[in-house]
Amino acid sequence: MALSKKEKENIKHAPKTEHKIGTVKEKKSNKKLVLYSVFSLIGILIIFGSVYGYVQSTKPGIYDDFAKCLTEKGAVMYGASFCKYTHGQKGMFGNSMKHINYQDFTEDSNIKLTPTWKIEGKYYENAQSFETLSKLTGCSIN
Repeated sequence: MALSKKEKENIKHAPKTEHKIGTVKEKKSNKKLVLYSVFSLIGILIIFGSVYGYVQSTKPGIYDDFAKCLTEKGAVMYGASFCKYTHGQKGMFGNSMKHINYQDFTEDSNIKLTPTWKIEGKYYENAQSFETLSKLTGCSIN
């Protein structure tokens, strides 16, 4: 079926649309949407992680009574922030560490190794087991 002269004329003078421009704009807006979504997700994860960490750190530890007893008996743990053994000893107490009388090793010139416990005026170098701390102080482990 052939087109009439009038139909051909209408096609010639019909306004031309640029489909490429529309697609570029759509791609740009899609990229923006993806970027906003990613950054929003990262922000939500950071907030969630912070809240979760705070809630976990405020929970009571399972050794709270033991740690409080050690402090009441005058036990002091000396350590260093860079010492992996100090971190290990702190890790043994978990959330209960907040009840331990912890001092930086620079507070006592007699400290040669970290961690060091000072109990009744005597120094006990290296990380100590709960059993040893219990025997030295008379505190019971929960």
